[in-house]
Amino acid sequence: MRFDIITIFPGMFASLFSAGVVKKALEKGVLEIKVHDLRDYTTDKHRQVDDRPYGGLEGMVLKPEPIFRAVEALKEPQGSVTCLLTPQGERLDSRLAEELAHSRQLILICGRYEGVDERVIDHLVDREISIGDYVLTGGELAAAVVVEAVSRFVPGVVGKEESVRHDSFTAGLLDFPQYTRPREFRGYRVPAVLFSGDHQKIARWRLKKALEKTLARRPDLLKSRQLSSEEEELLEEIKRERKDS
Repeated sequence: MRFDIITIFPGMFASLFSAGVVKKALEKGVLEIKVHDLRDYTTDKHRQVDDRPYGGLEGMVLKPEPIFRAVEALKEPQGSVTCLLTPQGERLDSRLAEELAHSRQLILICGRYEGVDERVIDHLVDREISIGDYVLTGGELAAAVVVEAVSRFVPGVVGKEESVRHDSFTAGLLDFPQYTRPREFRGYRVPAVLFSGDHQKIARWRLKKALEKTLARRPDLLKSRQLSSEEEELLEEIKRERKDS
């Protein structure tokens, strides 16, 4: 899979993909990431990428011409999706990341200043993506988040692909607790069920803990989830325990 990132600050990405699973995937050729300076697609001697907005507002807006030139020069004929990183976009979640991972190419446009000329959104961009309800000074960090989140769903990026299916949000729930050695640390013990050898019992414990955490921290996820009979049973058990305590 190929990522093409369009930005006016290409130097910001120098070290972002130099470690971890993304680096390994780049070395194996599973991923390809190219960072492009938007100023390279200007035609004036000042390499101007922004201008004042019509209507008299403060701030600057990214001009349409260099963005159109950049995308048209980079876009592959098939399997390409052009995304603008903006606080006004659809919220990035596990479902969207997995969907985007089926693309052959993702072009990520990093917004800046007061945004981009609306004609970019209306006539060039396929999707607008936000990583949360807050504002950053630009889309560079958001683009890096998209690359990381999407890459995990690309076959061959994560060594054990089974682990991706157990990540928080992938199954619509927060993740269950994880423990490692030692069994006891400062009097805090690992739950005995994890040493029982009963895989069915362990799976049920993990599901209950995931439901418990999701109910406490993100109950909205449960409202949009089609619960299985086992999950409904465990939720009732959790609510009874809460009431009794």
